[in-house]
Amino acid sequence: AGRLSTQASRLVELPYSSSDDDDSSLAGDTDLPAAEQDPGAWGTVPPKLGTFSQCVRYLAFLWNLLFLLLGLLALAVGVWGLLAKGSLRGERLAPLGSDPMLLFVLVGLGASAVSLAGCLGALRSSPCLLRFFVGAVLTFVGLEVLGGLLLVAARHRLRDALRDALLLCLLRYQEEPDLRFLVDEVQRSLGCCGLGSYRDWEANPYFNCSAPGAQACSVPASCCRDPWQNGTVANAQCAFGVLRLGDVAAGAVVHLGGCMAQLSAWLRGQAGGIVAGAAVLVLVEAAGVLMALKVLRDIGPVGAWD
Repeated sequence: AGRLSTQASRLVELPYSSSDDDDSSLAGDTDLPAAEQDPGAWGTVPPKLGTFSQCVRYLAFLWNLLFLLLGLLALAVGVWGLLAKGSLRGERLAPLGSDPMLLFVLVGLGASAVSLAGCLGALRSSPCLLRFFVGAVLTFVGLEVLGGLLLVAARHRLRDALRDALLLCLLRYQEEPDLRFLVDEVQRSLGCCGLGSYRDWEANPYFNCSAPGAQACSVPASCCRDPWQNGTVANAQCAFGVLRLGDVAAGAVVHLGGCMAQLSAWLRGQAGGIVAGAAVLVLVEAAGVLMALKVLRDIGPVGAWD
């Protein structure tokens, strides 16, 4: 009886022990990586984009790549201009803020950074970069619109601001190569000299009649009616001593009229082109924003996969 009871107890215990072993073996067999059990455990699988969405994505990439190259070009021009003029040297750090080439550097940096974010955001479907791109472009558009409204509101003061700018160019003609180039181009293209007349150059310390040197009582060569010698070589001395002459004699050598009136008339004539250019710029920026928003919408709530 004792032996039978012992065997019965063993038979009763066997199923439980085998069941435990089976459970443990099954548990070992099903101990798979979490990623194989649930594909979405480690990240959301990116959606399969349609043909149109793929085209928009790559078009947005190429669009921003173009402006990235343009931004880098503007940055290179600005840095080259600063290096060529020595504005980056230690002794020239003070007037660096007024250097026109600094505008190229700032515009190049801004355009390059924003376009790079747009390129990477479109290529990698990154919501963070795309949102940064959209926000930056909308900020630029807002600033451009605000600047345009301020110009329209202050259009009556633009004449005085333009006069002050031209006077500054006149006074710093020899000191700033950029200003000298700008003044010469304006005087040559419009056939003018000075602000109101050619005698405005007497305010320049180098052209004043009391100044020492060969340029005393002179005006820039860009004021000359015929700035060429023998029709082929630029004559830098064609306007020497003009301020000592009377208006009749000087009129045979240089243009007597100032540039202020002619430049104002030219700007009024170019108002339509300026407005059209600003509108095209806004449309280009809007196209980039719309493409970025399309890519963002295609990414949807699964944008965290990258």
